Amino acid sequence: MTSAPTNEGLGAAVAVEIPYLRRFARALTGSQIIGDRFAEATLETIIADPSVIGGKVAIKTGLFRTFHSIWSRSNIAPEDPAPSDSGLEQTAQWRLQGLSENSREALLLNAIEGFAAHDIAEILSVSRSEAARLIEAARDEMGAMVSGDVLIIEDEAIIAMDLQSIVTGMGHRAPDIARTRDAAIRVGIAKAPDLILADVQLADKSSGIDAVNALLAALGDVPVIFITAFPERLLTGARPEPAFLITKPYSEEQVRAAVSQAMFFASTKGILERG
Repeated sequence: MTSAPTNEGLGAAVAVEIPYLRRFARALTGSQIIGDRFAEATLETIIADPSVIGGKVAIKTGLFRTFHSIWSRSNIAPEDPAPSDSGLEQTAQWRLQGLSENSREALLLNAIEGFAAHDIAEILSVSRSEAARLIEAARDEMGAMVSGDVLIIEDEAIIAMDLQSIVTGMGHRAPDIARTRDAAIRVGIAKAPDLILADVQLADKSSGIDAVNALLAALGDVPVIFITAFPERLLTGARPEPAFLITKPYSEEQVRAAVSQAMFFASTKGILERG
């Protein structure tokens, strides 16, 4: 029988999972600022009472369960004047009202963070069958909501074609693939995509991050999904950092979930402006 970790051991175990909690919180909220705020509140809760993460579950499961407990009590409403780092958060919260309760959390926990149904059930305090139903509900609801143009910035041809196949299979358009920073900037400014899907290290040793920063400066608010083999390097708590991040090697479900999330947030601003 494994003994419970000491407070020092618990702190070290939690620290390992913090980058992934940030990733999840940012994807859930669509915002680095708001996502990090909830992640910080989770850590403060655990510091104040380490027993909240205890029990028979794994440390990571207990950490995310604590996060969910805080998130589910937050009652964020579309009229709340929440601080914004992209101008999209309040409108995104408006659109969240149309989704099944807990469905987006279940999808992200499964596809992005790799939790199995029994872990998701523990985190969300639901049955395993309900956890599975929530995942399917999120896929159906979010996939039917929006479609748009995707710019893929990726130097490896096979990966680029795979990403292109995944996003077009979801009903989006991805006619352009850029292999270098300069090509990405040129195509992006010309086409003004609805979503940017970018590798971090490009063919000519240029940076996908630099390309994205240049495009955001020219185009304004455009959601970005970064793909990297080293997510911890982009999830340090410094700003600016990505709200959407996929780890290599990725799965099709991870890409589909991240694209759905990013498109979901990107679509909300225009919908409210037209409404």
